[in-house]
Amino acid sequence: MSREKVLVTGGAGFIGRHMCRALLAQGHDVVVLDSMIEQVHGNEDIALTDDVQFLRGDVRNVDSVRKALKGVDSVVHLAAEVGVGQSMYAVEQYVSVNDVGTAVLMEELSRSPVRRIVVASSMSIYGEGLYRAHDGSLVEDVERAYGAGKSWDPVDRNGYPLEPIPTPESKRPTLASVYALTKYSQERMTLLLAKAHGMEGCALRLFNVFGPGQALSNPYTGVLAIFASRFFNGKPPLVFEDGQQRRDFVHVEDVTSAFLAALQQSGIDGDVFNIGSGLSYSVYDVAEKLGQAMGRADIAPEVLDQARFGDIRHCFADITHAEAALGYKPKRRLEESLGELVEWVKTQRALDRVNEARAELEARGLVA
Repeated sequence: MSREKVLVTGGAGFIGRHMCRALLAQGHDVVVLDSMIEQVHGNEDIALTDDVQFLRGDVRNVDSVRKALKGVDSVVHLAAEVGVGQSMYAVEQYVSVNDVGTAVLMEELSRSPVRRIVVASSMSIYGEGLYRAHDGSLVEDVERAYGAGKSWDPVDRNGYPLEPIPTPESKRPTLASVYALTKYSQERMTLLLAKAHGMEGCALRLFNVFGPGQALSNPYTGVLAIFASRFFNGKPPLVFEDGQQRRDFVHVEDVTSAFLAALQQSGIDGDVFNIGSGLSYSVYDVAEKLGQAMGRADIAPEVLDQARFGDIRHCFADITHAEAALGYKPKRRLEESLGELVEWVKTQRALDRVNEARAELEARGLVA
């Protein structure tokens, strides 16, 4: 990939800042369009190098998008509202930013096409991950059962437990939250319109991204950042259900490497890729590991024995397609990266807003 001018929407966010540094290191020119919303950024000044052309603006604003696209060769589309729980009541906000924002961007790109656009999709579109039944058959359409007396783990029609297995890109989407619905719409809209207007496009379905730089005061961000904020303030992390739900945690540097590959790799037009670590961890185990790394092994995670509507039980990535087509190879394991995360957390000011967010969900009947 020769030197290009790359627009990163949402480029002042967690993944975006890492993306900008990586693009600059490869010699590219970088433009950032970001609205700097308070929930994500607080009142902080933008932490981007002077080498980045920064435009403060909303991806839903035609004039802002048109200005940001001037002279651009490729686009990394990260701008989005993020969070399953909040999406279940801030519906208009999520649909507006994620879907209308993508529509505005793609409409402007139809007038001024670029070589390639890579959009950040999400593992949330799968809903529940892939399962294997007692008889060995694969089950794609698992749905959660909420309420008293229900098992946290899904079972088949005969009552046998289902075994969670790595989820490939071929697994049918099961949209269990408004956030998932909007991310799927972002993904499909991008790929459909890129093809229609002579551009190359692909989507990266990100699993649970973690690393230094994640917003510690945003109660709807990644679970590791939320847990770190609780430990930082001397409080136990709140773990929904029984804590045994399994997730795939992928380091932000590995995510950045995947985006770089997706910008330059040939033969991937119209494709989608899981970007995870290929490993799975229980949420409770992750909370314990983080507490030990932060020197707070004396604070045990608090198991709530409650579920949030929109959450899923198990989902972790099958990354064989990304490995084969993108040359993607995750290098940063969770266990070996917590020390780095902790050192960064020590330099931050973390406001604990978790109880506020939980109360909001409970008041709206979104916790069972």
